[in-house]
Amino acid sequence: MSAASATALIECRGLSAGYGSLAVVRDLDLRVMPGEVVALLGPNGAGKTTTMLTVAGELPPLAGEVMLGGQVTRQPLFRRARAGLALVTEERSVFMSLSTEDNLRLGGVSRDVAVAMFPELAALMKRTAGLLSGGEQQMLTLARALGRAPQVLLADELSLGLAPLVVDRMLKAVRSAADQRNVGVLLVEQHVKRALEIADRVLVMQRGRIVLAGTPAEIGGQIGDLQSAYLAEASRIGRNGDG
Repeated sequence: MSAASATALIECRGLSAGYGSLAVVRDLDLRVMPGEVVALLGPNGAGKTTTMLTVAGELPPLAGEVMLGGQVTRQPLFRRARAGLALVTEERSVFMSLSTEDNLRLGGVSRDVAVAMFPELAALMKRTAGLLSGGEQQMLTLARALGRAPQVLLADELSLGLAPLVVDRMLKAVRSAADQRNVGVLLVEQHVKRALEIADRVLVMQRGRIVLAGTPAEIGGQIGDLQSAYLAEASRIGRNGDG
């Protein structure tokens, strides 16, 4: 990671965000430095995706501010993307009717760059993306995002529903981008133990607020409590129907 004196690539100050006038996230502070992977963990309904969408520019803040590269921004996602932000979600962002190679070309990413990240894609270049497996589609999505050399990567449940070996491959690619290219990463990940393995810092959200923060070593000792809290919160959400 870069020295502490570097400018944060992502910073939220007193951020409240949600839908309409309903705040799902309240008074949130976070920052991600160059070359740092910050894992944002918590049960369903905690506000993780709302935070991601607000940082990405898909949702406007209800209060507080989002800063990218030290500058307050209210720009939409497409402008933030042009300025070096990449967003990868659980939904495979590929053009299903185009080949793997054409997907890369449309994204401005060379075949060689994509294959260097994911050698598995080499044999799939002519295959229509809609015929790829879910894991292959997500590798293609991540290759397109990282192949454009972003400064910031927002990864929201990119491994959801995928096989463990595929999850490991993608999380290693994320860690490599931080280590080798100084990309700042904000990672929402359902696989808590795997997230702890690649993260530099961990933030735990519950009911729209950060309730725990620390290094993976500090948080790892509480993994059992964390997972119990996830189950308890999921049960509460199921009863109340507040997703």
